[in-house]
Amino acid sequence: MEHPMNAPADLTTTTGDALAALVRGAGDLEPTARGLLPHRLPAWARAQCPDGQLALVEAQPSGVRVAFATTATRVELEAVPTKRVYAGAPPRPDGVYDLVVDGVPAGRGSVPGGDVMTVDLMTGAAAVEPGPSGTVCWSDLPGATKHVEVWLPHDERTELVALRTDAPVVPLPDHARRTWVHHGSSISQGSGAATPTGTWPAVAAALGGVDLVNVGLGGSALLDPFVGRVLRDTPADLLSLKLGINVVNTDLMRRRAFGPAVHGLLDTIREGHPDTPLLLVSPVLCPIHETTPGPSVPDPEALAAGSLAFSAAGDPAEVAAGKLTLAVVRDELATVVAQRADDHLVLLDGRDLYGEADHERLPLPDRLHPDAATHRLIGERFAAYAFADAGPFAAG
Repeated sequence: MEHPMNAPADLTTTTGDALAALVRGAGDLEPTARGLLPHRLPAWARAQCPDGQLALVEAQPSGVRVAFATTATRVELEAVPTKRVYAGAPPRPDGVYDLVVDGVPAGRGSVPGGDVMTVDLMTGAAAVEPGPSGTVCWSDLPGATKHVEVWLPHDERTELVALRTDAPVVPLPDHARRTWVHHGSSISQGSGAATPTGTWPAVAAALGGVDLVNVGLGGSALLDPFVGRVLRDTPADLLSLKLGINVVNTDLMRRRAFGPAVHGLLDTIREGHPDTPLLLVSPVLCPIHETTPGPSVPDPEALAAGSLAFSAAGDPAEVAAGKLTLAVVRDELATVVAQRADDHLVLLDGRDLYGEADHERLPLPDRLHPDAATHRLIGERFAAYAFADAGPFAAG
């Protein structure tokens, strides 16, 4: 990566509609006063749920990349990031931009400046201080024609201002690879991963040779009907849903509602994708919620010590009255799959991706989210299962 102050003056600048044509993995691109804001949910879906948490995470461009073919040896991306500061918690690292050339990692960097959002974890209150745009750039790339992807940060809201290159760019061809659409929680979005290509879905997509559309929504995999319609209407060759942790750690619903809600989500998706391979993944191991209901709450002792961790605030005695735990959710998901006459629907136990033995070796740092090494482990195991010759996502 090179500092933008060393940039040559004769770069080609791509903005507006031409820049929009290069963006992959987004559900919507909102024009702003500064450029383009990628969203992972379309405007009509966002309008149906004015929830602050959902608005925060769906505008974090996990899986979204600027992709093009070019002979350029220099690539610059100007953007306005939104940095998050959690009151009382350790500082967060800047969002990472990954450069991938012909499928091979070729560099990474961050964008300085940007807006700053300060969040009170105990109350949820947030305030934003506007800031300037910044630029991430790479130079000395091979001069031959190549496919270039700039993966945007998976956990940092990013407004795209301009792409600058020292040679013309053209969009990559459509439908060159199968498209995998995945929906899940913050783990699917990439919480705890170090880079956007290091989230477990991105790791699995690279190993499986597919194009990823990541609809992992931190704290918001809640069986919302509008998400079902988004998945129904999104072109997909492969589909997966990782469900359960958010309905537990938000204490959103009871056992009576959960099974029918999963059926409803699957019914809606099947309206648009009647025969598409669909992999339903139950929760990975999370000890605090295996037998204890939600909600999850920040641990005040950890905050006082300068770290972030979560604990389960529910009462295990209430499970008999219908409160959900991860153990209950896994049973319900198995029942739903058994009840459906769907030859293209497969259930995967999330503990096969991350289970008790893994937790002994790679514990969840904040008790909810995996770290970077565990993201890679989950992605590798998912790919080995799903994209195997006899797997649900097998080619052909």
